[in-house]
Amino acid sequence: MTSSWAEFCEQTNPGVLSEARGTKPFQNARRVQESISAAAEKRALVWMAERTPAWINSDHLTLLGFLAQILAGAGYALSRCNRYWLLGVIGFLALNWFGDSLDGTLARVRQRQRPRYGFYVDHMVDSFGALALMSGLAISGYMYPYIAIALLLTFLLLSIQSYLATYTLGEFQLSFWKFGPTEIRILLATGNLTLLFRPMIWHGHYRLFDVGGIIGILGMAVMLIFSTIRNTMRLFREERLS
Repeated sequence: MTSSWAEFCEQTNPGVLSEARGTKPFQNARRVQESISAAAEKRALVWMAERTPAWINSDHLTLLGFLAQILAGAGYALSRCNRYWLLGVIGFLALNWFGDSLDGTLARVRQRQRPRYGFYVDHMVDSFGALALMSGLAISGYMYPYIAIALLLTFLLLSIQSYLATYTLGEFQLSFWKFGPTEIRILLATGNLTLLFRPMIWHGHYRLFDVGGIIGILGMAVMLIFSTIRNTMRLFREERLS
């Protein structure tokens, strides 16, 4: 029996069939992870993924990470009335790390990857989670609301830059200057412990998280400007008009 044209394309070149059907084959971007904790974290995540029960899948972990970040924001809001909620936030940040970091590793270890779905869902979840976390900080009384808003906006701009670079350059930047999501969680947890005993610094004139927030805004702004200039120059060179 003569094979159909579609079957022939699928056998010889799946990309041709994808174009014929109006879709393009998806190509994974190269992941760039150079944070301080990256090597140790990768080993730990692979170890945990290999021992994760079969009934738990990546979607469960993504949902866990998202709910934990929402609860972390709620914990910050509740810390306005009871500062010991700051300890609860540390636990929620740990759960967020577990779910947010392990979901992709679990998919790779099990060879159950859905690159488009995973990339889209993970980063939309991260955006909503960041909104919840910064909202909680703005309500907490430990950070001036305008600083929390500026911190969120700078984070989202840096995220947009990263996603555009992923699309145009094929490189997904998971860390900037040795800092990644895990380091940020560690800094937040350390700050929470400090807030229990010393919420004000420099002879009681400034709130600890106000100073930390301003440093974070400036740091991310520098990363944003540097990355934008670097990527623009690279794209200009690669697509130079003759």
